[in-house]
Amino acid sequence: MLENHYFGNDLHLGTDLEPLSRRANPQPAKIAAMPKTLAAARARRIRLILFDVDGVLTDGKIWIFPAPSSPETRPAASSTQAAIEKSSQTTGLAGFGLPSTTYVEAKGFHAHDGAAISFARLAGIKTGIITKRISETVALRARDLKLDHVYQGKQDKLTVFREILEKDRITAAEACFVGDDVIDLPVLLNCGFAVAVKNARPEVKARAHWVTPHAGGDGAARDAVEYILKAQGKWKKAVAEYTEERGG
Repeated sequence: MLENHYFGNDLHLGTDLEPLSRRANPQPAKIAAMPKTLAAARARRIRLILFDVDGVLTDGKIWIFPAPSSPETRPAASSTQAAIEKSSQTTGLAGFGLPSTTYVEAKGFHAHDGAAISFARLAGIKTGIITKRISETVALRARDLKLDHVYQGKQDKLTVFREILEKDRITAAEACFVGDDVIDLPVLLNCGFAVAVKNARPEVKARAHWVTPHAGGDGAARDAVEYILKAQGKWKKAVAEYTEERGG
């Protein structure tokens, strides 16, 4: 893993071979200057940030509740629900979503991550999600945040990633992906800035350029956006514009 920061030299302390005067008045330990990290260099090139959802924008928990039983109060089948049913029928694989109109899938999102999407937009960086599961809750959150790219029901994330690059006319080196599990590795290994969240699996952290201080669903997306904008020198301006928009 290409880690955030490190100190280059060990500390050299006094030994019995040193002069007595030096041992009596030890010199301050010398620490090598912190080098520019590869992660920061990669972050400076980013024009697009893509996220996984479960475990990245959420804490990974999926809550499933019965829908209202009364026909008058039961929500009509949505386009997202139709996509869930179609995905379940055509793929024969588990984990894409619950193919039922009698249950509701719920997830929790962090407000700090929502603000981060606004910061990225103000800094001229596009955002989006690529996730295997299909959820109306995610669709609603994506519309609320005005994400540029929303792809649900996608197990082959690398193909979608390449489609987005072509659509936005950018290179892989200009794209960041934030993931947490092995399904994200194909994109993480082919993007310019691979970010693992704090709660990511060891295999993912080992191949990331940077690991967020916070876990998924607890501000990890905010960490990634903030790191990138600070590396690009855009953070303070984005925050100022954000607060002005809201009557700061």
